[in-house]
Amino acid sequence: MTGPRRVHDMGGQDAGPMETEGHVNEPWEKRMDAIRMLCGQRELLRTDEMRRNIEDLGPGVYTELSYYERWCAAISNVLLQKKVISVDELGRKMAEVEERWTKARKS
Repeated sequence: MTGPRRVHDMGGQDAGPMETEGHVNEPWEKRMDAIRMLCGQRELLRTDEMRRNIEDLGPGVYTELSYYERWCAAISNVLLQKKVISVDELGRKMAEVEERWTKARKS
């Protein structure tokens, strides 16, 4: 395939120094990994769908999100595309999570 290079295509470019220290996953990152595995086991998400949805995030979003934030966006998009969840359901759940976080920070 030819055409303009997409933001995720780093092949042959100088990406700077590579972080070699281990990353300790946050609890939410571990949950994202579990959600990805469960979606795969239930045949709701394939590796190629995950990859395509990550690569389709667009330059601004792709570079601003962390690794697991990209996973979250990609999984959400696949589940929306397959009508497993609706935009309304996703929005309500996001509001619930934000409310819990806000309350936890005030405590």
